[in-house]
Amino acid sequence: MKCPPWPEGQKLVHLDLKGAPPRVDYLHKLIELFSELGAEGLLVEYEDMFPYEGELQLLQGTAPPTYSRQEILSLQEFARSKSMEVVPLVQTFGHMEFVLKHRPLWGLRELPHCVGTLNPHREEGLKLVMEMLRQVVELHPGVNTLHIGADEVYMLGEGEESKLWLASPGRTVEQLFLSHVTKVAKAIKEAWPHLNIIMWDDMMRGMNQDTLKESGLVGLVQPMLWDYTPDLDVDSTVSLLEKYHTAGLSQLWAASSFKGSTCVHTCVPGTMRHVENHEQWLKVAAALPAGVHLRGIALTGWQRYDHLSVLCELMPLALPSLGACLQTLVQGQLSAEAQIRVCERLGVSSVEVTDLDRTPEEDSLFPGRRLAELIIDLNQLLNSDDIRFFENSMAVRGWFSPYQRQRRAVTPLITMTIHSQASAYLTTLQQKVEAVKEEMVRLYPECTAQEWIEEHVSPVMAPLQRITEDVLACVKEMVP
Repeated sequence: MKCPPWPEGQKLVHLDLKGAPPRVDYLHKLIELFSELGAEGLLVEYEDMFPYEGELQLLQGTAPPTYSRQEILSLQEFARSKSMEVVPLVQTFGHMEFVLKHRPLWGLRELPHCVGTLNPHREEGLKLVMEMLRQVVELHPGVNTLHIGADEVYMLGEGEESKLWLASPGRTVEQLFLSHVTKVAKAIKEAWPHLNIIMWDDMMRGMNQDTLKESGLVGLVQPMLWDYTPDLDVDSTVSLLEKYHTAGLSQLWAASSFKGSTCVHTCVPGTMRHVENHEQWLKVAAALPAGVHLRGIALTGWQRYDHLSVLCELMPLALPSLGACLQTLVQGQLSAEAQIRVCERLGVSSVEVTDLDRTPEEDSLFPGRRLAELIIDLNQLLNSDDIRFFENSMAVRGWFSPYQRQRRAVTPLITMTIHSQASAYLTTLQQKVEAVKEEMVRLYPECTAQEWIEEHVSPVMAPLQRITEDVLACVKEMVP
């Protein structure tokens, strides 16, 4: 069923740079494509890819290396040339892993074993956050909007200082959360009165209207309600938005997903799952009562679930999904016409990346297409039954079991056949891996390519390598 197109309001594409920061020339090509597909801005999450200076220099990444100050300015200048606003996202409470993992800052954790949550009672913590924000704002001349994160503040209230604070009558974990966020928001407004402040909404979902009204956040922040599921509950979401509005938090945003929300280790995204998520958001927008509206939507594309988790889908594989999701918002549904528009712009025959036609590189029309094709091809081989279950094949289980290997009681003729099969698979995999790596390092730092290979390829190749080595060791003792 067709919904009205997305109402007036910005469509921001989320650039999550942790772990797989595109090389700057590739980043420019991506931004140009985002604009052509219908995006009007970028929500940029730098984490350790931002060139922090002074006492914060320890936050800079080394593998991958941090963007330079000139590269950050170049990103903004190029986005402005495409009439796209840049909204920086800096975490200020939860998901502070990239900050609190550093030994000199361990004392600012809420709990020693919870790397992501900032202790809200330490004045040094607030100073740290404000210095991070100051450096980011100053390197974004003309910035109008800032996102302060504040989602998934795990284990809040469990630290010793929090327990002492909560021991006073009437105090709650909700108030503890609101107290810190209010301090941050007020400090931002004092330093930069013109800035709009967005924050994730999830920590406020269970709060009642009175708690929100009395929080001090009214007039300071704009909640961004996120839900990435294809079966998003429209009625509950509308009710939640109404609650925020009634509480005085009337400047509201939505956040959907075009990649990075299916599973923590997903390699190749499925477009229709993400399109369905956007169809549900269109239903939400259409069902809002008069007076309640959304300022915009951020199409999130997570690179990792958090700073210390594995890589999700790389951007080239998600561009068909992004195009389909943006056109779903623009058209009100992913109609045949909308699909044709996306396919023509990207030079593909389907919005599902797994259905890419294999074409010569010079015919590829979207940036990173060659890498997407190579990863899909390699991924199919990695997940083939012949390779995944090689150790469970009849030959291996019947003539080269762990028992037989240990006792060197093997049939040389059959085990050499096993060796030949495993070696052939290894050679094919290695050839495909080299092609993926060669292409990936054109678009990403070499350490990103190395991580991707170690995560997705090495666990599959290791058993084959062990078998080939064991076969040779066994046969050596049985053949003159």
